[in-house]
Amino acid sequence: MTITIGLFLLFGLCLGIASYSNRHLFSEGPTTLEPPEGRRGWVSVVYWLLLCALLWPIMLLTGLNTGWVLAKRKRRQANGSDPSQR
Repeated sequence: MTITIGLFLLFGLCLGIASYSNRHLFSEGPTTLEPPEGRRGWVSVVYWLLLCALLWPIMLLTGLNTGWVLAKRKRRQANGSDPSQR
């Protein structure tokens, strides 16, 4: 059981490290965030890693959903049928 929990947390940490620079894709919209300055930068890194380590299944689903929405939006723009362009 300990190995399972360890692997769960390790995978979440790896996801957090890989997705830290694109963390805006895991929130309520695909807008980019301003980079934090100074010591607060480390606090946000630690917070993101802990969040991903504990909630990586949810983070993975929200990231996939945002990717799907962005792909759908890009497809609509390529076809010229984007309702936001009207």
